[in-house]
Amino acid sequence: MKSLVFAAVALLASPQAQQVYKPGNGVSLPTVVVQVQPQYTPEAMANRIEGVVVLSVVVQADGTVGDVAVEQSLDDTTGLDRQAVNAMKQWTFKPGTKDGKPVAVNVDVQMKFTLQ
Repeated sequence: MKSLVFAAVALLASPQAQQVYKPGNGVSLPTVVVQVQPQYTPEAMANRIEGVVVLSVVVQADGTVGDVAVEQSLDDTTGLDRQAVNAMKQWTFKPGTKDGKPVAVNVDVQMKFTLQ
């Protein structure tokens, strides 16, 4: 009914209390440990909406998900964007590192909604 695609792409770091890095220049990408799939809403299923929500995600130094923002909306009317954000907040990662130490890293994640 749905599938999920993970893609990490560097984004500009957003200012926060802790420093947030972008991958590259000695900063490694986080690695997915637990991936939670978003759920289709009944309205989106009825309207047969398919596509991708692109999220800007801060993976914290402890591997949890911090800030999540919708960078590319699929559908904010029937709730698929919200479902993608809710699922993303449940993911866990092996954090990215800099100089061998875990750091917060900002990545893009694509969540693909596909009806079968």
